[in-house]
Amino acid sequence: MAGWAVGLLMLNLISHMIINAGFLMPNFRGEEIPVGLGVIILISCVTVLAMSVIFLSPGLKEKSSVFLLTLALFTCLGLMDDFWGDAKCKGLAAHMKSLLTGNPTTGSLKALAGGMAALYISARSSAGPLLFIPVDAVIIALSVNAINLLDLRPGRAGKGFLFIIILVFIAFPLRQDILFASMAAGSLLAYLPLDLKSRAMMGDSGANALGSVLGLTAVWIFDLKLKIFYLAALVLLHVVAERSSLTTIISSNRLLDYLDRLGRNKKTP
Repeated sequence: MAGWAVGLLMLNLISHMIINAGFLMPNFRGEEIPVGLGVIILISCVTVLAMSVIFLSPGLKEKSSVFLLTLALFTCLGLMDDFWGDAKCKGLAAHMKSLLTGNPTTGSLKALAGGMAALYISARSSAGPLLFIPVDAVIIALSVNAINLLDLRPGRAGKGFLFIIILVFIAFPLRQDILFASMAAGSLLAYLPLDLKSRAMMGDSGANALGSVLGLTAVWIFDLKLKIFYLAALVLLHVVAERSSLTTIISSNRLLDYLDRLGRNKKTP
């Protein structure tokens, strides 16, 4: 609730700031709307933790530092793509091919820097054997890119994040460290109506933020078997996305299409 309240209070302020800076892009109707409003997730979480960190246990205080570092790193990498990204280059494979041919894109640089960030964060967070560190790093990195893959239609990335986080809440209701994901979910809920109505775009800054929270939550909470299952699902999603269109797959399934369109304006594709 705290993340939602702070997000709601800051929503207009951040939106107007972005509009005044001229950081706008046309939506499907050709209307110029603010981009990069996903920074509200980072700002809301920092604000909530600044007011509550003194009440946390020593273990949660340490995790709050890792959480904010993760959120800040991946939000900044997303902003880089929002500001300087080339929309013509799509897909992880295409970005890496451009890098290998001597034409680096913001996407390829984001993938490299994000991979190093994920490795550092997993080294700080992994509680198991040394082998867990690269596994956890891949989980964080692919979680970030997975939310980016979903962020092609209004509200889709946010819904995907909320769906998985709700499942985690249900499966692990007694885990105290899930409160960090709840902060991010709360701030997302404050912003999501604007996204669904195509009045703002969260951008890569928001998609990266949500994906990093998802990955870090999995690293902290899942046991090895569940991590392997989750990692396999992430790999499958990326393989499917490289070979076909996720939007086409979703629109061809009545249930997925209904959930995908839920909350949007009827004229929104």
